[in-house]
Amino acid sequence: MIGARELHMMKPTAILVNTSRGPVVDEPALAEALEQRVIAGAGLDVYENEPRVHPLLLKLENVVLAPHIASASVDTRRKMSMMAAENAVAGIEGRRPPNLLNPEAWEKGKLAADKRG
Repeated sequence: MIGARELHMMKPTAILVNTSRGPVVDEPALAEALEQRVIAGAGLDVYENEPRVHPLLLKLENVVLAPHIASASVDTRRKMSMMAAENAVAGIEGRRPPNLLNPEAWEKGKLAADKRG
């Protein structure tokens, strides 16, 4: 999604941050853009070919690399566990889970259940 073309469309002061999925950013293109100062910097918590990181990224001073642990605090993991439990309980009780990502599937399931029962 983010390759050389997109990087060249960014302002020279831009800082690209990727905490989503590694393949979203073309690492060789990013390394080149950082080396040539096309953009100011980057922060990455995910990599295109984890656990490998493009070797040039390891040498550059205008990039911050994290070991894919952005959510690894005790507090964050506790909240993630509670959220999962609350969603599971809601579903078991027939209530719409509070963090449902595909409400259309929930509605289709409710319609099917109503027809059966």
